[in-house]
Amino acid sequence: MSQWHHARGGWGQGQVFSGCSSAKKKCGNHVPERWKDYLPVGQRMPGTRFIAFKVPLKKSFEKNLAPEERFSRLDLFNKIQKQNEELGLIIDLTYTYCYYKPEDLPETIPYLKIYTIGHQVPDDDTVFKFKYAVNEFLKENKDNDKLIGVHCTHGLNRTAYLICRYLIDVQGMRPDDAIELFNRCRGHCLERQNYIEDLQKGPIRKNWNSSVSRSSGFEDATHMMERVHTTIKSVNQGHWYNLHQTQGYPVPSRHFHTQTQDLQQSVRKFSQNQNVYQRGHVPPPGPPGEDYSQRRYF
Repeated sequence: MSQWHHARGGWGQGQVFSGCSSAKKKCGNHVPERWKDYLPVGQRMPGTRFIAFKVPLKKSFEKNLAPEERFSRLDLFNKIQKQNEELGLIIDLTYTYCYYKPEDLPETIPYLKIYTIGHQVPDDDTVFKFKYAVNEFLKENKDNDKLIGVHCTHGLNRTAYLICRYLIDVQGMRPDDAIELFNRCRGHCLERQNYIEDLQKGPIRKNWNSSVSRSSGFEDATHMMERVHTTIKSVNQGHWYNLHQTQGYPVPSRHFHTQTQDLQQSVRKFSQNQNVYQRGHVPPPGPPGEDYSQRRYF
């Protein structure tokens, strides 16, 4: 049974993912290792609602960063707005609350915390929660084109794995196409070989978990992912926020795409990139002369 926690003061974590008893981590103002090596925000993944970014850091970290290295919550929204896009949900995969406080996000942006341990391939529960969080968002936002922003610490390995796992398992995309699409749009390539091998060769993950019957699937489970106003709902180890604070943030864009969405389509045409798993920056999605910007698969 899910528990409710107040968004202001004294809210709890509920249970945490991956079988660990605690997600607590000693907080300081040390910039995460290698955080400065990665681009703050990628591009929208064409044909999807996903956009990946590294974790924005609260103000107390700024003393350890040069001005051009800083990336705050406000910077996040400004950068996405410059792409003529609008965030509709943030999914936080970090295993700590040290980097920023969810209550500092604007009230217009629901927030979901899914504790995900780094380096290890995410377990079935983590994958399942991510999948039906995305499905519930799509169901509630079928009449707009808002994005799902996903981040871990670097916005790369855990983020890439779960986005690609969704595209493979739910959308039917070929593993190499999903990985290549993520790499191109993030501007960095998925690094962890165990993640790559699991996506390429591992089995399709089940679309249900032990707490939800096989026959009911997502439809009966999505009530657990209700959007909450001024409260936090613990969702089988995750938290969904809809919080009160917009001062200083840009006004949400009204730019929406009107392409028909088809949940059954999958991306099949991408350029053959022999260096798809090479670390470092990669070019924008799609071969020259082919426009991927208008494709919408969900």
